[in-house]
Amino acid sequence: MKFKANVMDEAQLDRSLARIAHEIIEKNNGAETICLLGIKRRGIPLAQKLHDNILRFEGADVPVGHIDISLYRDDLSEINEMPETGGCLIPVDLKEYTVILVDDVLYTGRTVRAAIEAIFSHGRPRAIQLAVLIDRGHRELPIRPDYVGKNIPTSRSELVSVKVKSIDGETGADLYEIEA
Repeated sequence: MKFKANVMDEAQLDRSLARIAHEIIEKNNGAETICLLGIKRRGIPLAQKLHDNILRFEGADVPVGHIDISLYRDDLSEINEMPETGGCLIPVDLKEYTVILVDDVLYTGRTVRAAIEAIFSHGRPRAIQLAVLIDRGHRELPIRPDYVGKNIPTSRSELVSVKVKSIDGETGADLYEIEA
């Protein structure tokens, strides 16, 4: 991979998550009936940052959990015959909540489809909304995010890499060219 550009530094990422938190509060008329579920891996710390922002802005300590989509992927046999899963943490009875799915990059939509299937295996929420830090286009499924930090038009030969401090030791997002 060849580095092309930094598309989001830590300050921009933090501002985007603050804006998304405000949008979530506004769209849901508060935060009393929402639950944040981060999609493993980088969606988890992003969901926690949204939680912290909602707590600061609204005073609401919304439930936060995570979802592992490993067993729900449609390309499962191409990845590994026996995938390792980290399990799911769903802290509430979903029927009482609007679930905000949180992920770092939205690309084909297949990860989101798998996450929705995983959620339904644990119950049926009031509604599901999608918050992504970066939407890079190239959807293969009819999936559209409700909240977007930044739209970055890309080619299929490019890769967007989001970094979060708790996993990568730094925070930001970079664009790379995939070398053939």
